[in-house]
Amino acid sequence: MAQFVEPKVLPTDVLDSFKYEIADELGLTDKIRDIGWPNMPSRECGRIGGKIGGNIVKVMIRHMERQLTNRPVFAQE
Repeated sequence: MAQFVEPKVLPTDVLDSFKYEIADELGLTDKIRDIGWPNMPSRECGRIGGKIGGNIVKVMIRHMERQLTNRPVFAQE
């Protein structure tokens, strides 16, 4: 019988840093600081899967690529 496996989720602070990185790229950082995320109109952030949601995958990939390039290279035997 199949077992339920809990999905691995990134910590909230990491996800928030990704959101702010995208907001900065879109020029929304000042407005977010002024009115906060809950009061941001969906038109500015994009509807579900819009500007913020669509770009977060790109930011996550960019973050992982940086981590992979900073890894030490193991000597081949």
